[in-house]
Order: sequence, then structure tokens, then C-alpha cells
Amino acid sequence: MSLGGRTVPNSDTSVDGGELVAKTLHSAGVTRIFALHGGHLESFYRGCAQHQLELVDFRHEASAGHAAEAYARVTGQIGVCAITAGPGFANALPAILNAFVDASPTLFLIGAPPLREKETNELQGGFDQLAIARSSAKWAVSITNVERTPDLLAAAIRRATTGRRGPVVVELPIDVLHMITPADRVTQPSGLSVHPRPAPSRQELADLRTKLLAAKRPAIVVGGDARFSDCEAILAKFAERAGIPVFASKRGLGILPDTHPCDAHDAANLGLLASSGSPRPDLVILAGTRMGLFLGGSGFGVLPEDAQLVQIYSDPGEIGRIRDVDLAISADVSAVLECLDDATAEDQWPDWTTWRDLAVDQKNKRAEVFPDPESAGGIHPFHAMAEVAAVAGSEAVYAIDGGEAGQWAVQHARTDGPGRVITTGYFGGLGVGPGFAIGAQVAAPDRRVVLVAGDGSFGFHLQELDIMVHNGFPIVTIVLNNEIWGMSLHGQEIMYGKGYNVISKLGGRNYAEIARAFGCHAERVTNFTELRPALQRAFDSGTAACVEIMTDPEVVSPGLIAMLGDVDSDTPHIVVPYYENIPL
Repeated sequence: MSLGGRTVPNSDTSVDGGELVAKTLHSAGVTRIFALHGGHLESFYRGCAQHQLELVDFRHEASAGHAAEAYARVTGQIGVCAITAGPGFANALPAILNAFVDASPTLFLIGAPPLREKETNELQGGFDQLAIARSSAKWAVSITNVERTPDLLAAAIRRATTGRRGPVVVELPIDVLHMITPADRVTQPSGLSVHPRPAPSRQELADLRTKLLAAKRPAIVVGGDARFSDCEAILAKFAERAGIPVFASKRGLGILPDTHPCDAHDAANLGLLASSGSPRPDLVILAGTRMGLFLGGSGFGVLPEDAQLVQIYSDPGEIGRIRDVDLAISADVSAVLECLDDATAEDQWPDWTTWRDLAVDQKNKRAEVFPDPESAGGIHPFHAMAEVAAVAGSEAVYAIDGGEAGQWAVQHARTDGPGRVITTGYFGGLGVGPGFAIGAQVAAPDRRVVLVAGDGSFGFHLQELDIMVHNGFPIVTIVLNNEIWGMSLHGQEIMYGKGYNVISKLGGRNYAEIARAFGCHAERVTNFTELRPALQRAFDSGTAACVEIMTDPEVVSPGLIAMLGDVDSDTPHIVVPYYENIPL
């Protein structure tokens, strides 16, 4: 069929590559795609309109990618991002890498110049996108034949959502997207309903039961792999029946609601037991949780050296990564908990009430460390976030960005379900917040989304305020502004002495004014007594809002101190910021 001299597919007998991509995504249950317009994908955008796929636009490709990841983590389903070739793909690399390191199921559709113009100094070409993608994604493929579009796209979705989840990259050359083919010659997508849930063996289950019944102080730590196993109901049931405290890595927060009697919140609270001289767990079950920096690395500040370790993870390569485990179970967390609950239905559990209450109470101990909400230098960030959490309520979704700002925020992000706290993990990138927040709002339109960022991290992608206003997303942005790169300056002073700093000071920017220029409701707060009313006005505004809180730059996060290790140890060593110190 021709249209103004142009040939377009006949919807009954022929189809082009762009529509095939959209049609396959629709078959996979995808309803929303996060994108920044680029001409390479024009045929695909037309297909989205034909198949009722909503496009959410952005001002930067990285934010679009971060939104896709947040959507996946809030919904538990795949998140999809579509970006143009060349610089568009390059801009999205931080998002692809973040999803890869944090094992989030995402699909990145990237445009590409025409195959027939390869090596002609073509526009937005000249380099191998797939070579880069293969080192930063779980899988990458280029669709070079229009008829293969559905089955290759289905294979990508299957790889993203099974096993160790992660981002997949599908390159779509513009000529393939515009190519028209008879509909009856097209391959069909297969395997879109594949969702394996490997269960533990009988011996593994028996060993786990034996270890639990023998434990005096057991603890469970849930993580990101548990989030995608839909284990929240069985975890709540089993934990309450057994009386076991449940901690969470940052990606596991909310899997057990804050109101559950066994919820002990952030796994970092395990470290408070050690610092206070309290009894520590003698058995730790890592349920969908990876070992790494956030669990104390190879040290024993979080996971006790003498505790038995059980690790449950879908990817066997993650089990025992840093230290030996006493029981390894490569299986789906939900399947393990269901089998364990059935196997112990007739067992009489030991009375762990005293231990459980002690462990759970650690999440309330930090307020005792920071009694003063205000000091000469500004508002204390701990108390600032306490006020934010009080106004936001447990139904809020948090998108957390920044170094020290993120650490303060996580302590107060108490939520009522999984996928309600979205923060960067081991990739440690800044600027993720606006994209995370928008993706979370699209995923949960009936919930209030709270974006928390430091003034440093907020500067990366604050232009996405325009998208929040343009689309009517009532996201409340909290900027904890201490006018410095907090982790950098505080780390420098701890290592080299008070007053030392190198390119670590900011200052002079009024982020409330910037937000107001984008059309947000915006306020700057300098006194603690003004904070609660300002927050309430922001939440009541019903529109995109920003509350800039001027915080004390002298306050150092305990998380940063823990990351730096024992700087003043008598044992000769070289201090390595954020990593393990080198002994001499």
C-alpha cells in the first residue's frame, strides 16, 4: 500500500519491523515503554500507537533507562526502554550497567544506522554498539532480518527475566525496522510464558530444617533475588510462625512490611548488634541476597564470623562468592520457603521471642544516636528524613539517590510492600533518582512517590523535573542540601584531617528556585520547625513538588564511617576509600 509516494504495510497482509517489535512486546504483556525520541525508531513508535503501548518520554536517555529499571523493581515485571542510535545508546550506558550490576530484568531497544550503509561514515554510526553492549548487559543481539523479529525479541525477554535477571540489548537497524514483509512469513514469538521456579532438593531442605531447629539466634536477610520470586506472602507467614527476625538488603526492603512483627529493616542493622555488644545471630539465611560491600565485604561487622551461613540464590555463581557457606541452595526463594513451611508444619519451634525483639528493635536505635534535630550548621539529615517519612506514610514509594543523602534516606524508608524502595546498589551511580522516581510513578500511579537526593546527585538529571510537570506526575522531590559532595569531603577530612578538601565543595545553588522555574511547587526550608508544614504543603499540592532542606554539612553519615573502615587502627595499613584497607 502506498501513502503519498511512500510504501506502508497493509495491516491485513503485510507488516513492517517496527510493528513487529510493538506487537511482540504487546504479546509479552508490556504496556509502557520509557523512551527519548529518535528518528531511528520512528517505525517502532508507529507500531506502539497501533498496539496501544504507552510511551513515556524523557530529557536524557540515562533517565529513561533508570525508569525502566525502577518499573521492573516496582512491578516485578520486565521494564522496557527505547533509545536512538549512537549518542543515545552511549547516554543510556549508565542505566544498562546499573541494571546489570543489580540484576534487574530490563529490555533496551536501541536504534542503529542502516545495514546497507555500514562503513560509509553514516550518521550516528562508526562504532560497534553490540561490542559495547555485550560487556555491559546479560545478552545483546542485532535483528538483521525483519522476519526474525518476533522470535529474537522473545528470546531477549526470556533471557532478561529468567535465571540471574538482567538487562538485554536488542539493536534495531533502521532499514530493518522499515522493511515490509508478508505477514505469513514472519516467525512467531515463543517462550514468553517461561517462568521457571527451581525448588530445593530433599536433602537441602532437610539440612536447612535441621540447622534452623538447632539455632539459638537465627536471622533471615532477604535481597533483590527474593523480590522477583514473589515470596512476600510466604515469607510473612513463615517468619511469623517461626518467630525469626528478617533483615533486608536495600533491594529487599519492603518484602516484609515494616509493620510485621519480624521486620528488622536494613541489613546494616545487624552491625548495630555488634557495636552495642548485643548477642549476634548464630545462623544467617541469605534469601536471595548477594555477599558484598553492603553485607560487610570479607569482614565480619555485619555477618558474624562464627555464624553458620545458608545462601539461597537463583544464580549458583553468587553462592559463596566471598566466604564459604554451610549450606548452598541454588533455587527460587519463594519455592524454598514454601517447601520449608510445609516440611516444618508439625515442628515445634524454639522460643526465639527475646532474640527476635532485640533484633527488630535495632531499627529504632539510631534516633538515640542523633537526639538534636537542629544544629548551628543547619537541619540534621537524620531528623529531616524522619519528618519526610512521617508525612509520606508507609504507602509511599521511595526513589533514593546520592551518597550520604541516600544513606540517611534508607534508614527511614519504611514501606508496606516489595519494590517500594528503589536505590542504586553495587554500581553506585549518582543521578539515578529522577528516572527511578518517574518509572516508579508510572508503575504505581495510585501511590505517592518520594524522590530523595543530595544536592550533588540531584544536579545530574534535574531536567527531568520538566517531564514530571509535563506528564502531571505528583512526585515530591526532597533535596538534602549541605552544599558539599558529602561522601567526598567527609571522607577526605577523616583520612587527611579537618579542613582538607579537594574539589568537594558545592554551594550557592537554590534548587527550590530551579524547580519552581520548571513549574513545580517548591519551597526551601532552613529551620526544622518549618519542615513539617512545608512537606505537608508539598504533598497536598497534588503536583510535582520540591522541598529543598538545608542540612548541616558537618554531620557525617555512620555508613560512610563504616565504609572507610578503621582509619585510626594501630595496625600499619593503607586506607583505601570505600574498599578494604591494605595491610602493611
